[in-house]
Amino acid sequence: MSISKKDKPYTSNLKGVAALLGESFPETEEKDRNPHNIAINLIKLPQSQPRRYFDSEKLRQLALSIQEHGILEPILVRPQGQELELVAGERRLRAAKMIGLEIVPVVFKELSDQEALQISLVENLAREDLNSVEETEGILELLSLRLNQNISDVVSLLYRMQNEAKGKVTQNVLGSEDSITIQSIFNTLGTISWSSFVSSRLPLLKLPQDVLDKLRQGKIEYTKATAIARVKNELERMALMEAAITESLSLVQINERIKSSRAIDEKPISLKTRYKQVSSRLEKAPVWENPKKQKALEKLLAQIESLLDDSSLNSND
Repeated sequence: MSISKKDKPYTSNLKGVAALLGESFPETEEKDRNPHNIAINLIKLPQSQPRRYFDSEKLRQLALSIQEHGILEPILVRPQGQELELVAGERRLRAAKMIGLEIVPVVFKELSDQEALQISLVENLAREDLNSVEETEGILELLSLRLNQNISDVVSLLYRMQNEAKGKVTQNVLGSEDSITIQSIFNTLGTISWSSFVSSRLPLLKLPQDVLDKLRQGKIEYTKATAIARVKNELERMALMEAAITESLSLVQINERIKSSRAIDEKPISLKTRYKQVSSRLEKAPVWENPKKQKALEKLLAQIESLLDDSSLNSND
């Protein structure tokens, strides 16, 4: 007889965290492995929540699925005094509230604050609809917890690892315990390497806020967002972002529009301005010590003098 997902105990995330963090989480006791049906209003959200954005349409679809099939995977909670705090399953909880469910299946587990947050982060990172900003922020939070360092220190460590890997600085970090832990976590996650994370994901957090918001909402891919962020004028950038989303512009089309916009904005430089710029550069350039370049300069100066003589004669006429 096969066991449906609905009948399985909620243990997958706990095992995943144990594998990811290299820690030995105790197995859930038999009495706690079976889901308990409890009133939905007894579950409170934690103060620190890894997830910040929920797609309203996908949440609506989940609500319809729950309405038809029920909650197939119990919500994980932990006792907090007289209350129950959500650990994993916020989308299911929100969807259940949308359709007015009063009773939901839960699994209880005694967890510390750090263990609960780690489980929430791992579950969030395992989502199929995870966008690049959420993934970046979630991985940084997970690394911060595992290394017991603040996020800015973790980012600094990742950049030092990258510089050492490229041979830019002397190696003194890559073989450290923290570096090994970081590499192990990325290997276990299996979604992106630590080096790709540093080169392609960390820069996302430096994008303009309007671009970052659309990325976080999953409205646009990070490669397109990075290209749009090159537009410095905020109004032009927002207009291009809107067009990219509503017209489903490709990355090539976005770059073409940026190039076209720059061509319009760039005014041709007058000959007089160009001459002043070249003269200033020429005075500081090392061409005066080069015999070949001196000859070329002599010819150019002779041509300029000839032009000036012609101009003087024409003015006398």
